[in-house]
Amino acid sequence: MKQIICIVLMLAGSTLVAQNKNAKGSMEVDGVCMMCKSRIEKACLNTKGVKYAQWNVDTHQLSVIYDERKTNLEAIESRILAAGHDTKNAKATDEAYAKVHDCCKYREQAVHDAHDMPKQ
Repeated sequence: MKQIICIVLMLAGSTLVAQNKNAKGSMEVDGVCMMCKSRIEKACLNTKGVKYAQWNVDTHQLSVIYDERKTNLEAIESRILAAGHDTKNAKATDEAYAKVHDCCKYREQAVHDAHDMPKQ
């Protein structure tokens, strides 16, 4: 019986050690301007465990550093979607998208034209 308890405790301990407190991740997030950048980064940084978030307006790449013991990329993506921005894997709800500023309506071609961006 003691052996079983010891094995269980060892496995639980190794699982905790395996989690990275400075995990790095990235994902593609739709947006068109610096207001989008601010909104996306704020959504990430308001996620418990996220230490760093930077979104590139030109490449649409989001880079994050987060504590795997507190969050994961799926939770971060969920916050981004709730802020009204689509990711490569999922689309924000129409209700969330409707809340973004008019100049940030990245799904509309007129907004892309106004920001001198290529067609999607």
